Amino acid sequence: MRIRAAVLHRPGQPLSVEEVELDGPKAGEVLVRVAAAGVCHSDVHLADGALGEGRWPMVLGHEGAGIVEAVGDGVTHVAPGDPVGFSFVPSCRACPACLAGRFNMCAPAGENGARGTLMDGTSRLHLADGTVLQHGLMTACFAEHTVVDAHGAVPLPRELPLWQAALLGCGVMTGFGAVRNVGRVGPGDSVCVIGCGGVGLQVVAAAALAGADPIIAVDRDPAKLEIARRRGATHTVDASREEPLERVREQSGGGVDHAFEVVGRPETMRMAWEVLRPAATAVVVGLAPAGVEVSLPAIDFLSDKGIRGSYYGSGDPAADLPQLAQLAVSGALDLAEVVTHVTGLDGVNDALERLRRGEGARTVLVLDAGLAGAPEPR
Repeated sequence: MRIRAAVLHRPGQPLSVEEVELDGPKAGEVLVRVAAAGVCHSDVHLADGALGEGRWPMVLGHEGAGIVEAVGDGVTHVAPGDPVGFSFVPSCRACPACLAGRFNMCAPAGENGARGTLMDGTSRLHLADGTVLQHGLMTACFAEHTVVDAHGAVPLPRELPLWQAALLGCGVMTGFGAVRNVGRVGPGDSVCVIGCGGVGLQVVAAAALAGADPIIAVDRDPAKLEIARRRGATHTVDASREEPLERVREQSGGGVDHAFEVVGRPETMRMAWEVLRPAATAVVVGLAPAGVEVSLPAIDFLSDKGIRGSYYGSGDPAADLPQLAQLAVSGALDLAEVVTHVTGLDGVNDALERLRRGEGARTVLVLDAGLAGAPEPR
């Protein structure tokens, strides 16, 4: 079938919105009509070539939701007409990592995701001249339709608007999982969140739902800090106007129990370490470009401090995504609050530029307004 999609022909170039060919689903795959897609900073890294070598051209987009239109042989958990959210780690459930319960570390998903292929090592996308297009992070949802592996299509409740559900598959999963599965934040724990973009704001919300207090949000954008307040931050620090390290120490009484770095820069990773009290833990959520290194004072390890990484929430997307969707349906989790811009597919390059400039929290691309139920562009 012929569809419109946002194609990255080479890193460093603007995406080209053009017609491409999409083949139907094979066994164990699902064809989805994309309703809406969120624009994540990982898309910027891919577009800029900051994650190392890849295969091009590629259709980007890994955070989205839509309606199933067809399924391949063997797919039984979804059927045509079902709403689904995308997981860009369609865990195989059979590799050593999956068998150990580390579904976000699924080896076949990681290998094929890096190559830009589906789980069988091939693509369903190509140009009219036969040139193969890669699936960005196994999802390729900056497109009117996409084909994903069955485990990458997760059922959603019908009452959740798809323009909001689009955020679940990356930003919400990543932020909530870092708090719940890695930090294991509990009532009364003190938390610092460094970086209040699309993922950092989910970290704030997750910490608030866990009962953390205080929750100190750090960013350079007053508008993002205001959203953080609405999502449960008890204190905010504008790093463009005051020295954040001393301010966080002051507001926390000397240091926090948990610091979440959601920027992906060496200086903010080090700050997450430095705001900890003894025997506390920093969790690095932010994605740094390939080759970036960070140094920490070794003497600090004598204070029982720890540092952990977190990838895609360090949980099970197939189980966690539906739980988060139910939180949104119940009203406990406000998804719309972090959406600062809504646009169509033709606005994808503007959305990427806003992220490069650090403007706004999340842009949602509406691919099908009738399905997405989205507000007017803003």
